[in-house]
Amino acid sequence: MKRTDYISWDEYFMGIALLSAQRSKDSNTQVGACIVSREKKILSLGYNGMPTGCDDDDMPWERDGDPINTKYMYVCHAELNAILNRGDVSLSDSILYVTLFPCNECAKAIIQSGIKEIVYMSDKYADQANTIVSKRLFDMVGIKYRRYEPTGRRIQIEL
Repeated sequence: MKRTDYISWDEYFMGIALLSAQRSKDSNTQVGACIVSREKKILSLGYNGMPTGCDDDDMPWERDGDPINTKYMYVCHAELNAILNRGDVSLSDSILYVTLFPCNECAKAIIQSGIKEIVYMSDKYADQANTIVSKRLFDMVGIKYRRYEPTGRRIQIEL
């Protein structure tokens, strides 16, 4: 008899995005992304972090102060990292699972890469200009976005 308590595709891919977020060294915000084909195959993963080759210990992680000395000018967002990590794989018509709704800069990269759907967990910056612009851009080009509906399921992984 077949198991009936297996996780859904949304739980699986959002779970992988959440696990990817745990690689982030940002002490305030950990974001993860998982890009999936329509055939339910993982194409790429990403998390928010400093550019490759930049020593995390030498980079600023502060949130406030002179912009040159804050993380915002340096950190690559999870979505952009997932797009850049894809190798030679096409992202055309794919689905992006991400733990935080994409900013306007990531929205542009998402559009250019061919991603057609976004499943997001949090929209905590919904009222900020960069999120409003993201949604406007997605609406203009027909990219669907929907909030992930948590099921309350807990999975414990011992490492």
